Amino acid sequence: MMNTTSSWRCICVPGPVIVGAGPSGLATAACLKERGVPSVVLERSNCIASLWQLKTYDRLRLHLPKQFCELPLMGFPTDFPTYPTKQQFVDYLEEYARKFDIEPRFNETVSGAEYDTTLGFWRVKSVGIKGKGMEYVCRWLVVATGENAEAVVPEMEGKGEFGGDVRHTSLYKSGEEFRGKRVLVVGCGNSGMEVCLDLCNHNARPSLVVRDTVHVLPREMLGRSTFGLSMWLLKWLPIRFVDRLLLIISWLMLGDTARFGLERPRLGPLELKNLSGKTPVLDVGTLANIKSGDIKVCPSIKRLKRFAVEFVDGKTESFDAIILATGYKSNVPSWLKEREMFSEKDGYPRRPFPNGWKGGNGLYAVGFTKRGLLGTSMDAKRIAEDIDRCWKHEAKHHLAFSRSPLLQQPSP
Repeated sequence: MMNTTSSWRCICVPGPVIVGAGPSGLATAACLKERGVPSVVLERSNCIASLWQLKTYDRLRLHLPKQFCELPLMGFPTDFPTYPTKQQFVDYLEEYARKFDIEPRFNETVSGAEYDTTLGFWRVKSVGIKGKGMEYVCRWLVVATGENAEAVVPEMEGKGEFGGDVRHTSLYKSGEEFRGKRVLVVGCGNSGMEVCLDLCNHNARPSLVVRDTVHVLPREMLGRSTFGLSMWLLKWLPIRFVDRLLLIISWLMLGDTARFGLERPRLGPLELKNLSGKTPVLDVGTLANIKSGDIKVCPSIKRLKRFAVEFVDGKTESFDAIILATGYKSNVPSWLKEREMFSEKDGYPRRPFPNGWKGGNGLYAVGFTKRGLLGTSMDAKRIAEDIDRCWKHEAKHHLAFSRSPLLQQPSP
């Protein structure tokens, strides 16, 4: 059903509205489609998986083996490598959307969503490119905007004084444009480490700001992926024992990372991941460059100066550019008018994994598990099963109502 005026349209959606056409939104739409439940997917960008297509660097690959990154109902092509490239992953997602006939409504930015207690439905408002407003009225709302909706750009004293290029990794593509330059990378997660390696490979001179403790693990151990080995060991052993084993093997393979300015947290990598969501760094060659001195490790920044940075230890060094590998955050509180399921502080579900996927009044969350694509697939399956159950129950209710004698035409 559709209401139309000259300036806005109101559409009544029979199934759920899914906000976000990244892997989380696509997975949920596919699982619903498989059960015969239609959905509408809204996407603010002009393509699916906009983070992957528009805001990632060229050398990016999946950090985990492909079998741990598959979306439900469709595996990766057999000829893909163990760690697919950025473009291969995008190709996989586009084929996934084609296979399940998912056609998102692109260039529609959701400006607000609120549950109407009088109607018993969600009202989702979006704005198009030309400012044209749309309102979708639906029984179920799936939040699939994920953990990486908005770039985190920290405040730095003297930023306006620096004079050089300061950009977030979402705007970084390749080290080619920084060839020969002194570049400071802020943040020592997987992205920060890889950007440093990419800069080295393009003959730039990178330095890395390490503001916190970090676990650095080899990407592979004992001939298997570190992640796959960890998952296998956890079937048989306690998490703390597995952590101890991982750290012993890492020490044998990588040495004592603290010697190079990379202090390890007190908690083991898996326990820390479970408690805080902080992911260990899987080394793909950066550590060797740190050991050789091609990448210099620096402490936290105190302030920026004219083409220079003063650190908290009092030292000042010159730089031509700064890359902020400071991550992303959820943007849910900016548009979803709901306080029970989602925290207003960080935009994540209040209930921890694995119970954060379902809220009240037909509200769902997918892709907020801090467990990557594996967590996304688990959420998508649960959501589709739950909505399908409601869908069938309501269909039976409507059928019984339509067959009621009260609605039957009397005989002539």
